Amino acid sequence: MAGSMSRAASRATGTTTRAVRVAALAACAALALSACGSTKDAGAAGAAGGEGKVGVVLPLLTSPFWQSYNDYVPKMAKEEKVDALKTVNSNSDPAQQITDINNQLNQGVKGLVVAPLDSAAIAAGLDQAERKGVPVVAVDVAPEKGKVAMIVRANNVAYGQKACEFLGAKIKTGKVVQIMGDLASVNGRERSEAFRTCAKEKFPGLKVLEIPAKWESDAAASQLDTLLNQNPDIKGIYMQAGGVYLAPTLQTLKSKNLLKPVGDAKHIAIVSNDGIPQEFDAIRKGEIDATVSQPADTYAKYGMYYIKKAMAGETFKEGPTDHNSTIVKHPSGLLEDQLPAPLVTKENVDDKALWGNNVK
Repeated sequence: MAGSMSRAASRATGTTTRAVRVAALAACAALALSACGSTKDAGAAGAAGGEGKVGVVLPLLTSPFWQSYNDYVPKMAKEEKVDALKTVNSNSDPAQQITDINNQLNQGVKGLVVAPLDSAAIAAGLDQAERKGVPVVAVDVAPEKGKVAMIVRANNVAYGQKACEFLGAKIKTGKVVQIMGDLASVNGRERSEAFRTCAKEKFPGLKVLEIPAKWESDAAASQLDTLLNQNPDIKGIYMQAGGVYLAPTLQTLKSKNLLKPVGDAKHIAIVSNDGIPQEFDAIRKGEIDATVSQPADTYAKYGMYYIKKAMAGETFKEGPTDHNSTIVKHPSGLLEDQLPAPLVTKENVDDKALWGNNVK
């Protein structure tokens, strides 16, 4: 108990420290920007006419998904005629991401494409950009506060629902694990709650066990190992991010002699999210059953598409688009272009239209 309390205190201290760092950076950035005026600087965004340098801020580069997105950025920037700077990696640190945004603004960028790490903390960076009159497009994660011209994202609620329905149809009754993402991110929260709710409403025979892994592979491996020791009868696993959870999950199962192929009576059904080539290979081998393909290519494409238009002063509205998606409005008033994210199984894993089959 004392050890648990110590670890809890340590986590609480770490969370508080991170929050203080973000707040302090935001305050410092606000002071730095105040020299340019406390309100929006004149002639920054709309006057750009869609021209000017664009900063691109990544959340991390330890995942094959984000590595692929990073590779797509310069290609899609060229396609959309956007003058994008070399990408900046925030290394999974929300406070560093605020610093990265401030550095890009100090370089005089006319637009920003940012993949937020923390849905709440990113508001500090968005406020900095608004003071400068620099439009921002958020990719993958929706901010809770702050102004963005558009959120380019897939329906993360659907991710959790698709995973639940897939596993529920295969398992019916028994224990399933969802290895969750960071609950400071709306993505982690939406996927987790959707999976949980779907299981409760549609598959009452399933018992959902949860691992809060915060998009960290080591956390996923160690907690899954403990959970399997306590529950050797687990029948299914939902990984909310194959880019960081696939390798440690398969290795953990293999170390316990639990990695059985699809069709084996002892196979643990596994569904993932991301759509990276490694997941497709695992589906072909029968190691996992399915994944939801999160569109790294169109995230990059429409991130550039919308920032180009936003820099030219264009605004957007709800409704269907001309690229097989729908723009929806969040309760906050922010708009989100929900791009398609198909379920991939052995039946369609070789489809050449899937970006995961076009990555070298």
